[in-house]
Amino acid sequence: MTGKPRRVAITGLGLVTPLGNDVAATWDALLAGHSGVAPITHFDASGFPVRIAAEVKEFDPRHAIEDRKLLKYANRSHVLALAAAEEALRDAGIRPEVSDATRWACVVGTGKTGLGFGELGEVHRHCAPDGHFRPDRLLTDAFAMDPLAFCRSQTSAGLALLLQRFGIRGYATAVHTACASGSQAVGTAMKLIRRGTADYVLAGGFDSMIDPIGLASFCLLGALSTDNETPERASRPFDATRNGFVLGEGAGLLVLEPWDAARRRGARIYAELAGDGNSLSSYRITDSHPSGDGPIQAMRQALTTAGVRPEEVDYLNAHGTSTLMNDRSECAAVRAVFGSHAGQIGVSSTKSLMGHLIAGAGAVEAAVCALAIHHGVQPVNANLAAPDPECDLDFVRGQPRVRRIRAALSNSFGFGGSNSCLALRNPDEVEG
Repeated sequence: MTGKPRRVAITGLGLVTPLGNDVAATWDALLAGHSGVAPITHFDASGFPVRIAAEVKEFDPRHAIEDRKLLKYANRSHVLALAAAEEALRDAGIRPEVSDATRWACVVGTGKTGLGFGELGEVHRHCAPDGHFRPDRLLTDAFAMDPLAFCRSQTSAGLALLLQRFGIRGYATAVHTACASGSQAVGTAMKLIRRGTADYVLAGGFDSMIDPIGLASFCLLGALSTDNETPERASRPFDATRNGFVLGEGAGLLVLEPWDAARRRGARIYAELAGDGNSLSSYRITDSHPSGDGPIQAMRQALTTAGVRPEEVDYLNAHGTSTLMNDRSECAAVRAVFGSHAGQIGVSSTKSLMGHLIAGAGAVEAAVCALAIHHGVQPVNANLAAPDPECDLDFVRGQPRVRRIRAALSNSFGFGGSNSCLALRNPDEVEG
């Protein structure tokens, strides 16, 4: 493609989160300040130091997949993604057809791969019954592990199911950069439309790590809140008493298309996806550098590629995990990027209500930014009773803040130092 890059419109949203199984339920819960954190029900967590999580509730996978044969190839996160994708396409009022399937792309951020806890237990029971591992048992009829478990464990498995379910035949890839995955997937999708590689993209992220192995891993890292008796207050980003994040699960999918095409077909445009930025800090496996160096690069790149001036940003959906160092690092980065305007930006971490959705977080929070722009409302940063003196931004507290949003940023910073930032603009600003 030659000439001016195409603007990118967000025309469809689909969400399955701890706050609700669709966009409306999730948004209403955010505005009402309802927490999705509660005692774990997926398995018996009584032996763990952490017994709370932000689970998706009352979700029936049979309602997400009409083709029952697909269910055997899908794990929980895949089914959440399929449900969110169906809602996003329905919301956009457009879906792949045989005639244009190669002009549709799909880019998704995915989470933990590998065999799950139950499957690993089967391996142990069948291959090491006497404490000595016997590889020959992996291939015998006596070995009862589901042979499709290996297929479900691949990074591309969820992507493949989305392509099969919706008939997408164009560019397709899966991004796996920990907590930045969903955000980087959406940013990659934006570039596909800008340069003309695709005319429509189904993009987002999904994850579900609320299982014994996922919980144990984060417990060993000392990253999770242990406030088991008050789960609804356990996630409190930027609060001086915070003691870790809350593990969550969910999926967020967005439909992106060229701005002019969306206008021609009379589509509702939530926001322009205007820019993205990425960097790799590589400071520590779980912490950002105290100076905020990597996040600073990502935010500046996002503003530059969006053509947005710092003073035009009215809302920031912070990464805000509720961990001591990462919250402080992000605040330092915001002050460095925005200078005196930092105090004029409404800031909230929606992880305070829905927990940390890991690979799904960035996509879900990008959708929240689009909704915030569309409705002119900044969601609340819940549980912020005693702000950390080193986190001195303008946090949205108490009640959601009604305010026209010209531009918004969504931050996602992952383990290993992956940093991603998305910039969204109000449609009225684009038309103006």
